[in-house]
Amino acid sequence: MRDLDSAFQGAGQKAGLEIWRIENFNPVPIPKSSYGKFFTGDSYVILKTTASKSGALRHDIHYWLGKDTSQDEAGAAAIKTVELDAALGGRAVQYREVQGHETEKFLSYFKPCIIPQEGGVASGFKHAEAEKHKTRLFVCRGKHVVHVKEVPFARSSLNHDDIFVLDTESKIFQFNGSNSSIQERAKALEVVQYIKDTYHEGKCEVAAVEDGKLMADPETGEFWGFFGGFAPLPRKTASDDDKPADSCPPKLLCIVKGQAEPVETDSLKRELLDTNKCYILDCGLEVFVWMGRNTSLDERKSASGAADELVSGTDQLKPQIIRVIEGFETVVFRSKFDSWPQTTNVTVSEDGRGKVAALLKRQGVNVKGLLKADPVKEEPQPHIDCTGHLQVWRVNGQEKILLQASDQSKFYSGDCFIFQYTYPGEDKEDCLIGTWIGKNSVEEERASANSLASKMVESMKFLASQARIYEGKEPIQFHSILQTFIVLKGGLSDGYKTFNAEKEIPDETYNENGIALFRIQGSGPDNMQAIQVEPVASSLNSSYCYILHNGPAVFTWSGNSTSAEDQELVERLLDLIKPNLQSKPQREGSESEQFWDLLGGKSEYPSQKILREAESDPHLFSCHFSKGNLKVTEVYNFSQDDLMTEDIFILDCHSEIFVWVGQQVDPKSRMQALTIGEKFLEHDFLLEGLSRVAPIYVVMEGSEPPFFTRFFKWDSAKSAMLGNSFQRKLTIVKSGGAPVVDKPKRRTPASYGGRSSSVPDKSQRSSRSMSVSPDRVRVRGRSPAFNALAANFENPNARNLSTPPPVIRKLYPKSVTPDSAAQAPKSAAIAALSSSFEQPPPARESLIPRSIKVMPKSNPDKSDKENSVTSKVDSLTIQEDVKEDEAEDEEGLVIYPYERLKITSTDPVTNIDVTRRETYLSSTEFKEKLGMSKDAFYKLPKWKQNKLKMAVQLQGASLFCSEELNIWK
Repeated sequence: MRDLDSAFQGAGQKAGLEIWRIENFNPVPIPKSSYGKFFTGDSYVILKTTASKSGALRHDIHYWLGKDTSQDEAGAAAIKTVELDAALGGRAVQYREVQGHETEKFLSYFKPCIIPQEGGVASGFKHAEAEKHKTRLFVCRGKHVVHVKEVPFARSSLNHDDIFVLDTESKIFQFNGSNSSIQERAKALEVVQYIKDTYHEGKCEVAAVEDGKLMADPETGEFWGFFGGFAPLPRKTASDDDKPADSCPPKLLCIVKGQAEPVETDSLKRELLDTNKCYILDCGLEVFVWMGRNTSLDERKSASGAADELVSGTDQLKPQIIRVIEGFETVVFRSKFDSWPQTTNVTVSEDGRGKVAALLKRQGVNVKGLLKADPVKEEPQPHIDCTGHLQVWRVNGQEKILLQASDQSKFYSGDCFIFQYTYPGEDKEDCLIGTWIGKNSVEEERASANSLASKMVESMKFLASQARIYEGKEPIQFHSILQTFIVLKGGLSDGYKTFNAEKEIPDETYNENGIALFRIQGSGPDNMQAIQVEPVASSLNSSYCYILHNGPAVFTWSGNSTSAEDQELVERLLDLIKPNLQSKPQREGSESEQFWDLLGGKSEYPSQKILREAESDPHLFSCHFSKGNLKVTEVYNFSQDDLMTEDIFILDCHSEIFVWVGQQVDPKSRMQALTIGEKFLEHDFLLEGLSRVAPIYVVMEGSEPPFFTRFFKWDSAKSAMLGNSFQRKLTIVKSGGAPVVDKPKRRTPASYGGRSSSVPDKSQRSSRSMSVSPDRVRVRGRSPAFNALAANFENPNARNLSTPPPVIRKLYPKSVTPDSAAQAPKSAAIAALSSSFEQPPPARESLIPRSIKVMPKSNPDKSDKENSVTSKVDSLTIQEDVKEDEAEDEEGLVIYPYERLKITSTDPVTNIDVTRRETYLSSTEFKEKLGMSKDAFYKLPKWKQNKLKMAVQLQGASLFCSEELNIWK
């Protein structure tokens, strides 16, 4: 550390690239404008710093050796790399990169490619000066990153297997060998674009030439004219670059006094590596140097030198040297061993890094980047519009049973459920279909649930995304869609009952009249969960609130670490679990004997909050699935352009994974997408301990949900383009980025289970969201309209303010009769309610905390009217043959007479959205029924609209039928 090169001072403090060139054996930083430009006669040190989600900085160091660099320069680059790693705390992975044989990770930093130039410092070459354009021929290889190599400009360089780029003064040609893949051709086009921008200032023509294409094509004839005319290409001869890697088993060598000595062993195990020594693992084309934590800097330099000597005699294969530090081994290195424990006994703390930082600080070095940054604490966001339309089915054998709206939030551990959620996308309705697998469900119903959900997706022509979710591993999107989620013990399906009967297991299905304990959790009113746990004291946790009931006796228990928001959730969920009953609050440490008696007596219980599995930095993998075997290749520094329409990719976020399926993937592979995701979890390719029950999403190209696209800089027009990946990129390169977009009309998502196939429009959807309007006020799971009306019947001094009065049914009643409310003149009710809209909320309402949440893609400049009536009501199915009594109002919507819109009509209107009948009234009849004009009505906030409609209904001035009250509530 005393000899730390001044050029490295302050390095690695923030995410990004830093590059030094070796000049006179010393590193000299190069300007950012020259990043990506390498000279064949030079050696470079490249530092890649990555900021992880936890706030820590991770480093990868590469030293790149040009083909004409001197041996002394190469040695200096290797030594300086070790020094830089030590300055950064001894954690970085170090890669030796030889020109023409670079790692994919290194090339990913300089997408689309690097094209080294002749010249150098120590080699004596002069850097190439600007001169007249020289015709050059390049060979391109690679599906994810492109290895570009200049080859002699001659016909003999061409072959059928590779892709070649011919750069002439006025035009760039891409020659696609007949045996090359579409994906390779598409990637090579990125090189064409790079050459066009770099050497032609973006002003030259581009042409694609297909191997074997007839000479009648003018561009093909022009291409062959540069080679003296067309002639058949010979078969490709095997070159050094094409020789396969040796399949010899890995050999372990120990560094003793600078010399590599073989380690005799029958199998490679982690225990063979001593923390006080350095080792070399020779794997043919990959040579690893492993450095123990307790080794000195000199020992590490000598180990690096020994590795260089080992590969110096293998000029043809050009092995890669990768140096790793104990405790920070790469996945590839660990995979070479027969056994590698998940956690080692090496203590890797911030202490060592702190000592390094302290030493550098004394030398006057800014050490800000060496210290671990505090992780950013933020509430996870669902990244999905929560105002959509939800349907839920319970799986029973090979069938699915549609649940009523009041039961959609209640899931049983012994059952499986299917949900379909339709929500507004960027320019169309998007859909998510998923399965929820209970912990105690039977295998047959699990398979049936996945099969039924897959058939639903298939019937929608794969336009919907698919999810597989296990109990206890629900993602934030799931909770936000349901908004209220209750998990009950036991099950209702025949499969669960049969299984328990065969195994003679007592049925513990939830009984509302028995004893039950619920743990209450969630981040707010839009994300509330009640999880039934064993009714014993050990199930308690100081960080949560609980509901305990035994028939009519109800207790609420609040842990000492809970907040007022947690306790508010308890109040809200009481309305759904045990309405109309007064609870007995219990505070931790002052419980009643009756409370402990119901739990079987006091006992020890934890105090730590159950943490949601953290989302880690995403990794993208290209997948190939054949005969039950899954092969994956990691795509480094990925972007949307890496998603090829012919392939399947997996985005691994640790807590959940996405299987992305391109539009041109064959149907058989498309049907296996969920299986591919399960295989990926099983193999755990990054060796990071993936859960086998982590959520899996299957995402189809063109229908990507926002909680997937957030990991990219996303352009939806790219996935809507015509053709395969090569044709799409050729269009962009030729037209300068103007894609030919194919936007077919999306059909309305199908409905299952006999319910209406129409999907509510945005004005309806906002009524189910708990967080759309900032004006919204809510108590214990109820709508604002319900609270306002219930207040007229309640006596605050006699009962719980949030408990419904006997006259009014609870939220989601099974039926409501016209007699359920006191009758009053319609005009007086409407006048009183309308005038109240202009007044500030009553004091009672202002005491209730408001739930405000910013939804993605929201536009604060849009009025409620724009979001509802004037928006296209594409979910309404209107008959093409307009009847005589149909008409259009001033806003272009089809209208019908009031008598035909009533449920009791002798000639009812069909194929309308039955939950929004008032939309089809004429302006005159609308004002007569609701007491104000359409325009004024739709300018009201959504909750006020519902409040007015409920007031009309409760006062006996029925709009259509009493069942509407249930829908509005």
